[in-house]
Amino acid sequence: MKQLSKILLFVALFAATSSFAQTQKFGHVNSQELISVMPERDSALVLLERHANELEQELQSIQNEFQVKYNEYQQKQATWTAAILEAKTKELQDLDSRIQRYQQTASQEYQQLQQALFQPVIEKANNVIQQIGKEKGLVYIFDTSSGSLPYIDSVQSLDILPLAKAAMNIPADKKPAQMGQQPVQ
Repeated sequence: MKQLSKILLFVALFAATSSFAQTQKFGHVNSQELISVMPERDSALVLLERHANELEQELQSIQNEFQVKYNEYQQKQATWTAAILEAKTKELQDLDSRIQRYQQTASQEYQQLQQALFQPVIEKANNVIQQIGKEKGLVYIFDTSSGSLPYIDSVQSLDILPLAKAAMNIPADKKPAQMGQQPVQ
């Protein structure tokens, strides 16, 4: 009798556990793909590219100045006095240091602007994903863009990318724009 009650208890627990597991709903999304088709991302890319061009133009200007002074140095160094030669050498070294500092500062500035422009885009995508998760009663939404999911049963896991696109009024067939290209509609 004890054996029978243990078996019945085990069966009851198993049935309860399996029905609980079947009621849980899971979803998945490729968040990078979602972000890549968002209009806000396209706008951020345009601003970021414009800023990168400005930084590049300024760097080119400083490098041109260096090249002109270096060419003059090469042509006239044999005719200059020691004092002039020393001053021109120092001037070239200072200009070279200025170029290096500018490159470092420009790189940091670019990264900071990139973070500032894309943070709201990422937050909007995350908010939409969370909203869809709540609306659909999902327990988890896995992000497939990280590549950490070895298997997804697309029948039991809801792909919310189309829902997220719809929630943001993004056409279902929109492809991401690449840097230097106009957004594809």
